[in-house]
Amino acid sequence: MSQRRGTGDALADTEAWFLEHGLSYFVPDERAAARAALTRRRVLPALAVVVVVGAALAGLLGWFSRQATAAPALLLTVVGTAGLYYALTALHARPIVGWALKRTLSSLGSVVTTASRALPLLLVFIAFLFINAEAWQMASSLDFGTLWLTVVLLLGLGAVFLLVRLPEEVDQADDAVDDAFLLRACRGTPLEEVCREMVDDPAADPVSYAEITGYDRWNLVVVLLVIQAVQVLVLVLAVFGFLLVFGSLIVNEQVQLAWTAKEVTTHVPGLTSVSAELIKVSLFLASFSGLYFTVSAVTDETYRGQFFAAVMVHLEKAVGVRAVYLALREREGHGAP
Repeated sequence: MSQRRGTGDALADTEAWFLEHGLSYFVPDERAAARAALTRRRVLPALAVVVVVGAALAGLLGWFSRQATAAPALLLTVVGTAGLYYALTALHARPIVGWALKRTLSSLGSVVTTASRALPLLLVFIAFLFINAEAWQMASSLDFGTLWLTVVLLLGLGAVFLLVRLPEEVDQADDAVDDAFLLRACRGTPLEEVCREMVDDPAADPVSYAEITGYDRWNLVVVLLVIQAVQVLVLVLAVFGFLLVFGSLIVNEQVQLAWTAKEVTTHVPGLTSVSAELIKVSLFLASFSGLYFTVSAVTDETYRGQFFAAVMVHLEKAVGVRAVYLALREREGHGAP
C-alpha cells in the first residue's frame, strides 16, 4: 500500500513539475482539455464570432480612415489576438508561454549575445537600405494601413517559417535516448529515484517511451517558438531604435524632402528631429530585419548552434522525464494517458 501511495505521489509530483516547467500537454488532464477545446463544435462557433466582429471593426476602420488596407490589417490582428487568447485559456497554453517567457527574460544576456552576432552584418545591410532614396520614397508613400498590413505579413511569415522548421529540431531531441540519457535527464526531478530503479530493472524499458509525438511534441514546439519570438522582438526593437537615432542625427529635413519627393515632412509633436517618414522607414526595415534574423537563426549554423544549445538541455530533460513518467504509469496500471 505504501509503495502504491508513493508511486501516486511520484506521478502527482511529476505532473506538478511538468506544469512548472511549461510542459502542460505532458499532463493527461491538461492534454485532454486542450484536445476537447480543438473540436469543431467548440472552435467553429468561436471562430465565426471572431471573424464577424473583426470584419465589422475592420470595415468601420477602413470606412473612417478611407484606407482599404487598414481593414485586412485590423482583421488579421483581431484574429491573431483572439487565437492567442484562446490558446492561453481554452487550450491551457498559459503555463507553456509563461515558462518560455520567464526563461527568456531571465537569460537576456544570452539573447543579447545571439543578437549581437547577427546585428553587425545585419546593420550594414539595413544601413545601406536606410540611406537609399528609393527606400524612403517607398516607405513614406505607404499609408498607415498598408504599413500595418506589411508589418503583420512579415511577422506572420516569420512565424510560419518557424512552425515549419522547429518541429524538425524537436524530433532530434529523442534520437539518442539511452539509460545514461534518462539518468541525466531525471536528476533533480521527482522521478530521480524511480528512474534509477527502472534502469536497474531488466524488465523495465523506459527508453521505449522516449519518442515525442502528438500534443507533447507541439508543446515543445511552442516553447521554442515563444523563445525565438522574444529574441526576434528584442532584435526588431533594437534595430528600430538604432534607425530612429541614426536617422535623426544624419538625415535632416532637407535630405528627407529630397528622398521622399515631398514638399513638407510631418514631425512628431515634441520631437522635431523625428518625422513620420523616419518612423515609417525605420519600422519597415526593422520588420524586415526581424524576418531575416528569424530565417538566419534556424538555417545559419552559427546562430542555430547558439540558439539551440541553450534550449536543448530543457528539451532533453523533458524527453527523459516524460519517458520515465509514461513507463511508471504503465507499470502501475494507469495505461496510456
